Amino acid sequence: MHFVNIMSQTRKKWILLLILSFIWGSSFILIKKGLLGLNPIQLGSLRIIFSGIILFIFGYKSFKNIPKERYFWVALSGFAGTFFPVYLFAYAETEIDSSIASVLNGTTPLFTLIFSVFIYKIATSKLQVMGVLLAFLGSLLLISEGFEINPDKNNYYTILVLIASVCYAINVNIIKAKLQHLKAIEIATGSFVLLVPISLIILWFSAFFETDFHSNPIIIESISYVFVLSIFGTALAKILFNKTVQISTPVFASSVTYLIPIFAIFWGVLDGEQLSSLQIISILIILGGIYLVNNKRK
Repeated sequence: MHFVNIMSQTRKKWILLLILSFIWGSSFILIKKGLLGLNPIQLGSLRIIFSGIILFIFGYKSFKNIPKERYFWVALSGFAGTFFPVYLFAYAETEIDSSIASVLNGTTPLFTLIFSVFIYKIATSKLQVMGVLLAFLGSLLLISEGFEINPDKNNYYTILVLIASVCYAINVNIIKAKLQHLKAIEIATGSFVLLVPISLIILWFSAFFETDFHSNPIIIESISYVFVLSIFGTALAKILFNKTVQISTPVFASSVTYLIPIFAIFWGVLDGEQLSSLQIISILIILGGIYLVNNKRK
């Protein structure tokens, strides 16, 4: 019976990982489309507001179940896992391709491993370290090839994605170490209690409400992209990711960032972004790294 439960948990975490990979892999092209009519501040603020409204509708009762001593960690999880990254990615994609942004996001497990080992003292095997480094190498190859294809892009904006990856790594360890006993919907809903009011204030000062929507239909189209992004890429994905962290390990959950580029590059190619043979090889290297990260042998 115990073996059956283990198999069930293993299957569940891989299913969640694949669903998250598709959702977040599609998020980068939605950000790109949203930026056609919105600036990064407006896009990030609307994304948080839409997501918060959706989560409050379905999970407002769950907020009452959060112990008061966990409020700080839930709030910190919201800022690290949502607030800062949504703005950082929006600004980054004003200069770099959506597929490259997704690849750079692949550095998250590396930072996660560092925090897990040195701060939270979570045990990690040598194979996991090798897998992270191998997948990170594949990510670097993808980055360098992307810059080769698009030399006119501002490479400095890649730093914003790296900062966002550090934020994600902090968040995944907070969930595992401090919020393990809360339900995924409780963490997701609770984290938006502070984020939505702050984002509304930011949106107000961005002159969004002074926009003439009738004379510029591209803005309405961009808002629709952000709405879809909010439903799936933030609200639903937030719940699924929290659940994945709780039933697996921080390193496994963060390895979703290695599968994201596969879907993101697919959407990017459909949108006219280029894909070379070296990028395909890099993706295979990344998949090899994921296998090692999740290998149980010591």
